[in-house]
Amino acid sequence: MTAPVYQVFVYGSLRSGFRNPAYRYLSDFFSLIGEAKVKGRFYDKGTYPVAIPTEDAFIIGELYAANSVDAFQWAIAQLDDYEGLIVEAGETPLYKRSLVEVYHQDQTTTAWIYWFNGDTTGLPVIPTGDLLEYIQSKNHSK
Repeated sequence: MTAPVYQVFVYGSLRSGFRNPAYRYLSDFFSLIGEAKVKGRFYDKGTYPVAIPTEDAFIIGELYAANSVDAFQWAIAQLDDYEGLIVEAGETPLYKRSLVEVYHQDQTTTAWIYWFNGDTTGLPVIPTGDLLEYIQSKNHSK
């Protein structure tokens, strides 16, 4: 039997640098472990970034651990709602939550991640794999 996972990896608007209102669920119920990366590819969808798993690129983000195992299910349900996993009958969820191997410092661990659940064909790739860096470079080039 596999042990339950009480960690979350975030790479977009839930990173601490964005201070998104939904970040409160992370800051109230999870503790920042630090910057980390996962195998995946980032795309610029215009109003928000999307990511899909891949073996040949990395996404930079943050790793969080739950403060309380008892509150984890409630907190992750709030994040599921924010990420569009909870939809009406007949609708397709915008993201899917999956377990992923996370690289943090010189170790690996397992955490939950929200992968895009749509088509990325034709979307511009975010080559650095780091959304904060990408946004800063776009703002400086204006």
